[in-house]
Amino acid sequence: MSEDRKEAQGRKPWLKRLAEGLMVLALAGMVIAVFVNVVLRYVFHTSIVSYEEISRLLFVWLVAIGAIVAAFEGAHLGFDMVTSRVGPATRKVLFWVSQLLIGACMALLLWGSWEQVVAGWSSYSTVLGYPLALGAAATLVLAIGMLLVVVRDMLRGTPTESSETSVE
Repeated sequence: MSEDRKEAQGRKPWLKRLAEGLMVLALAGMVIAVFVNVVLRYVFHTSIVSYEEISRLLFVWLVAIGAIVAAFEGAHLGFDMVTSRVGPATRKVLFWVSQLLIGACMALLLWGSWEQVVAGWSSYSTVLGYPLALGAAATLVLAIGMLLVVVRDMLRGTPTESSETSVE
């Protein structure tokens, strides 16, 4: 790894590094669980049923954390067909409208996710017996993380630009 890359890695906020680390662990856990199960099925004609639940739960958390990281980096898919054709004042109004709509959607997701977490504490998975609230908690964390990104962007008054180069 080059010195510039090490330096750039060191400048990442600790929370982002933590999220990326959790994503790596979740992906590695999923790969191991699925690989072991495939080998067991096709070679030994058996499987470990709990690995399916584990990989499903890890996938849900991987997607939720990944969506937050992508929002933090401004890497979600978007298009500027309208905003590229209007003036700066209209563009600013559209930015605020979109942030308010995203915030409203995330508030609804937060509310619904909380209801699912509360309901999930008394329901348990079939094989491992963990509370189903653990799966629903991923969308709760997703809603909170995305709301924080929306608030950050509104305080800045501008959306986060992706560090990736755009295709023209």
